[in-house]
Parts: sequence; C-alpha cells; structure tokens
Amino acid sequence: MVASVTHNSNNNKIMKNILFDFISKYISLTEEEKNVLLSLDIFRSIKKGTILLKEGQKSKESYFVLKGCIRTYYVIEGEEKTTAFYTEMDALTPPCVINKKPSEYYISCSEDSILLISNSDMEEEVNSKFPKFDLMCKMLSEELLAKERIDFDEFKTSSPEQRYLNLIQKRPDLIQRVPQHQLASFLGIKPQSLSRLRARIVEKKS
Repeated sequence: MVASVTHNSNNNKIMKNILFDFISKYISLTEEEKNVLLSLDIFRSIKKGTILLKEGQKSKESYFVLKGCIRTYYVIEGEEKTTAFYTEMDALTPPCVINKKPSEYYISCSEDSILLISNSDMEEEVNSKFPKFDLMCKMLSEELLAKERIDFDEFKTSSPEQRYLNLIQKRPDLIQRVPQHQLASFLGIKPQSLSRLRARIVEKKS
C-alpha cells in the first residue's frame, strides 16, 4: 500500500513539473501562484474508453492532456466519425463550454490518460485573482485557433494519401497509438482503404 502511495506522489510530482514547464513558456509563476493552481485539485487519472462528454450534454469543463490521448468524434447514423486527437501538451475547450449549448460531439479517452480538468467558474476565479493566467489563456486560445485553421485548410485541400503522409510527418506517434478504424475515420476513409494506402506507400518506398 505504501509503495502505491509513493508511486502516486512521484507521479503527481512529475505531472506538476510537466505542467509548470509548459506554463513557463508563456508566463512566469510565483510560488504562491503555483500553490493556488495545485490547490484546485485539477489532476485526473482517466481510464481508456471513458467518455468525458456526450452529444447533447452541457459542460463547463476544459481539458489539458499531461499524458495520454483523448479523441473527439461525432456519431452519424450509428457510425463514429473521428475529428481530432489530443495528446501530450494539447488543450481542448469544447465549443459547448463557450456557447453554453448542448455538445454536438463526444469526447473519450483513447488511452489511459492523466488530464488537467478545469471548469469555466474556476478559471474565472483564478483569472480575477491572477490576471497573468488570463493572459496565458488568451495566448493559448489564439495559438490553438490558428493551428486548427491551418489543419482544417490542409485537410480540406489534400487527398487521403497526403493526409496520411502529413500525419506521419507531424504526428508519427498517433500511427502506433490509436486503433486503425479511428485513424481511418480521422483521415476520412474506410479501414480497408487505409490498409491499401499504407501498402501503396510502402511499395513506393521500396
């Protein structure tokens, strides 16, 4: 029992260091500010397969991935259509948090994950006490928005093969980390088409 507690506290320490290293790219924190963040109890260990948000649900929660992978997807005529994967150091604020309407999509964990989960009430409170957090959130939001726009434009103007090659180049870890049917759905093709596409690329290389 003692060993597992030690393991958890070590794990927490590692996660805190990862978080503060990430924040330090945007703003510098005092010890007091770090303690305020930690007092919010925002670290969550979530099992693979857990659904964090369902279509039709309202939510105030935003997610930051410290370890693992979460996925957004729609269910259309009984079929899952994957739209994005979020891995280490990725942040996700579902649109329903901002527009206060029911969610149009699902969010689930594709792997066992350690997430930082905050809600809009908590963020308002922290931002009012420490304006620099507000500044960081704005910088992060602008970065994410720009990245999503580039990714979306790239996706709309490329073929499935180009999309797959882009994925290998930019996020090679995803190829190994997520199931083939989710990857195929993300690329906008069927799993069997992905198998053929992979074979074709290997053939070209040889």
